[in-house]
Amino acid sequence: MPAPARVVLVCALVLLTLTLLNAGLAESFTPELQRAEVLCGMATVGLMLVAVLWTRADPTQAKPRALSGEQGLQLEPSLEADLKEELAWGSHMLLTATPAATLLVHWRDQVILRRGLLSDADAPFTPGPICRRAMDRETTISLVNTTLFPGRHEFDPVLKNLPAVLIVPLGSHGIVVLGGWSERCFSQADEQWLEGWSARLRTKLESATTKACCEVDQA
Repeated sequence: MPAPARVVLVCALVLLTLTLLNAGLAESFTPELQRAEVLCGMATVGLMLVAVLWTRADPTQAKPRALSGEQGLQLEPSLEADLKEELAWGSHMLLTATPAATLLVHWRDQVILRRGLLSDADAPFTPGPICRRAMDRETTISLVNTTLFPGRHEFDPVLKNLPAVLIVPLGSHGIVVLGGWSERCFSQADEQWLEGWSARLRTKLESATTKACCEVDQA
């Protein structure tokens, strides 16, 4: 239980003790005293409920799942050296500084990076309805608990039974998928970190694509 939740729980127990002590020392039960006892009881129950919910919502309390897969790195060999370096650096930071288990980058109908736990499935990854919605709206989608989403099987080619998923679009042509070890494991800071790196990666990918198109036209 996190420290703030323990403080709330202790306050609830103290209030409950004082309420019972006040009732025990009262010489008579007037309507005013009965109303005060009911209100104090409701406040105590409310504080206990806050402490329980605070504990359940704490990402550090979620137990990592035993996910199947092998640790590995798959990087598209045709990419330029600076782009490979960017992908390698960013993916390493995300997998070590956040509770991420696996990462996938999909750009222009091609998976250019897989890192972390890799799926044993041979099925290629194709952006489904959830990823396409993120790309169309150019907004981050966070699935804090995939068991609550019927479309979670869209991410089975990334890694089966992922408890939590962050989907950040690379404009309308790509997507970054970050899978977590447990439910509600990603914090707002993790999400902002991924969005910042994805914006930087998008700029480099678009620049590389423009450069490749110019070279083709010149040829």
